[in-house]
Amino acid sequence: MATATGLTIEDFERLPEVLARNHELDDGELVDVPGNTPQHNLLRGLLESLLRSHVEQHRLGIVLAEQEYDFCGNAHAPDVSFISDSKRPLLNMNLRVQRLVPDLAIEIVSANDTFQMLVKKAQRYRACGTREVWIFSKETRETYLYSDQRRAILDDNDEFRPETIPGFAVRIGDLLDRY
Repeated sequence: MATATGLTIEDFERLPEVLARNHELDDGELVDVPGNTPQHNLLRGLLESLLRSHVEQHRLGIVLAEQEYDFCGNAHAPDVSFISDSKRPLLNMNLRVQRLVPDLAIEIVSANDTFQMLVKKAQRYRACGTREVWIFSKETRETYLYSDQRRAILDDNDEFRPETIPGFAVRIGDLLDRY
């Protein structure tokens, strides 16, 4: 459920944690983002852990989960995100909503999501400068890729191989079968 508010990113940033928690800012409206299931959280944690290990080992940048970013005046928190070393100086440790966009954003379909909503987010992320967006659906066992190089629908036998994280690859089915 959305609440018409006319909020800006700065207004959203100043909201008390109790009001901001489980909300995003979408076109000036405070939108409910309900909590996730254990299955969703476990897949998010697995992706975060695998990516973080590779990124740190190769000193490529940083991997964050549920970090809010300013996507052209809208505050969204992709399930997992990657910020390259070149953008790292832009990260402000004192702000909840970062005033940069990640190089890579990953969304995991949850029970409360609609396909239309996730595609809208992916398009917004890309329009605001995110180079690559992946959407994982455990239910359909499909993964959607939106990047500078291509748009694709991938299945279990394809690889999650983000262009923004050189050298990282894992079979999609292996990720989805874990939990």
